Amino acid sequence: MEATARTRGPGWRYLTAFNTAVLIFLVTPVFIVVLQAFNSGLFLTFPPEGFSIRWFVKFFTSRHFMAAFKVSLRLAAYTVVISSIVGTAAALVLVRQRFWGRDFLSAAFLSPLLLPALLTGLALFQYYVLLGWGRTFTGLLLAHVVVTTPYIIRTVTAVLQNFEVSLEEAARNLGANELQTFLYITLPLIRPGVMAGAIFVFIVSYDQFPVSLFLVQSGFETLPIYMFGYLKYSFDPTIAAASTASIALSLIVVLLLERIFGLHQFARL
Repeated sequence: MEATARTRGPGWRYLTAFNTAVLIFLVTPVFIVVLQAFNSGLFLTFPPEGFSIRWFVKFFTSRHFMAAFKVSLRLAAYTVVISSIVGTAAALVLVRQRFWGRDFLSAAFLSPLLLPALLTGLALFQYYVLLGWGRTFTGLLLAHVVVTTPYIIRTVTAVLQNFEVSLEEAARNLGANELQTFLYITLPLIRPGVMAGAIFVFIVSYDQFPVSLFLVQSGFETLPIYMFGYLKYSFDPTIAAASTASIALSLIVVLLLERIFGLHQFARL
């Protein structure tokens, strides 16, 4: 009873009010963008002049927008697959193995989270120039993998910290080899961490701007890069429609994972 009374005191109300204010501050820009997408006016103005879906029609029928949209989807899908494999393997090694240089290797894997994305993009661009790669889709994909792999490492590491190693030992005692143990015991148990990281990887890769700005190939832009270029010459609500479609895509990914796996599993992280 005493604990319940404390949670309902003035401090709790102030904390609730603060969290509510922060949530409103974060959600309001998204709400404004969505409203702008349905604006019937010719320019980005607030409040909207009326209701119309003409800008969504323009976005989905635009050859350039759709080409950039497909590039972003393809890039994000490839990044999710590669980052999930590399990040899961790295997390298993960093958590379970003890070797010289382990802390340095862990810091190296997580460094893209600490460095400004513009600096990472510029460094990778200069490195590619030295290698003679230039701006290619493969180079852009590798850059996205470098930036997003730490998210997989962090979420999988969180699961492995509470992992029951005795389950793997029991599987080996029953005759399972290392591959069978990983496929039927380890992987299903760390799946919530992998899937949680995959959500972050997809969203970060799909919306990645600073790194892509240095490495994107001319005529083969991702959606954020094309939107940036579009704003230089046009200021109509097509940009808001493209942004709303991107927001909807992120929500669809999360809802699909909730439908397939259940987000309550991620909450345990």
